[in-house]
Amino acid sequence: MAVIHQTTMQPTKVELLTDWLPKQSWYLGGAGTPVLAKAGGFRLDDPAGEVGIEFVVVVDTSAAEPVAYLVPMGYRGAPLDGVPETALVGTSEHGVLGTRWLYDGAHDPVVREQLRALMNGGAVPQDQDEDDTPDLTVTVHGAVGDGEFDVRLSRVLRAGAAQGDTAQLVAEWTWPEGSTTRGVFATAVR
Repeated sequence: MAVIHQTTMQPTKVELLTDWLPKQSWYLGGAGTPVLAKAGGFRLDDPAGEVGIEFVVVVDTSAAEPVAYLVPMGYRGAPLDGVPETALVGTSEHGVLGTRWLYDGAHDPVVREQLRALMNGGAVPQDQDEDDTPDLTVTVHGAVGDGEFDVRLSRVLRAGAAQGDTAQLVAEWTWPEGSTTRGVFATAVR
């Protein structure tokens, strides 16, 4: 199980996402700077213990209605070769581990493999803040079935239950006024 260090990161994940998020094609905000707050998510363990994996939910309150975004991230001790430059969310100085390269998990092979394992029952979602603590609010509805599959991420989160027979990953996040909601974070696709 991954160890969660009670330390600092400079810049923080939210600070890095404030710069990175508006450059993404799926960002719904305007030209101004987003006002982000961490709103939920969970972790997965890398069996090799090399990559930190976190599914981060941030809410942007800069528009009239808040918008929740999902950004899976892979935290690495060295740059990741073979990914687009835009996959790098940024670098940060971790108080215990030193320089970390934070990548958009959609482009990180370890993050994607562990997400597929979760969707197929082979990984256990972990709490964002507690060591060795499963996150029981994260569930997979439906079945992946036999054979290869990929996963489509829901970058802009919407409240709602899983639908259909395809496996869907459902988790929760918190809105700025304090209410908690659930929605589809990812869907298995063939």
